[in-house]
Amino acid sequence: MSRKNEQTLQEAMKAMLNEYKLASQLNETRVKSLWGRVMGKTISTYTSEVAVRKNILYITILSAPLRQELSYAKETIRKRLNEELGEEYVKEVVIR
Repeated sequence: MSRKNEQTLQEAMKAMLNEYKLASQLNETRVKSLWGRVMGKTISTYTSEVAVRKNILYITILSAPLRQELSYAKETIRKRLNEELGEEYVKEVVIR
């Protein structure tokens, strides 16, 4: 016997995150925590700041040669992070 208002735990969590407008903050935190795993230890070592504002990922890199190299791979970085998140959250990558 099923009821009209039955839903899975995943659906209930998504509804709660949307209702309280917490989905964006959760995704920002997830991107920050995924950065080291997705990009590797070396790049993570030279990263001083990872921030997400309005679906734009801002990365501060300490090494000028690495910054230049990563500037060519912005689209790849965006795709890899979105793939790990399971949704199209990051719209643009800004490396500074």
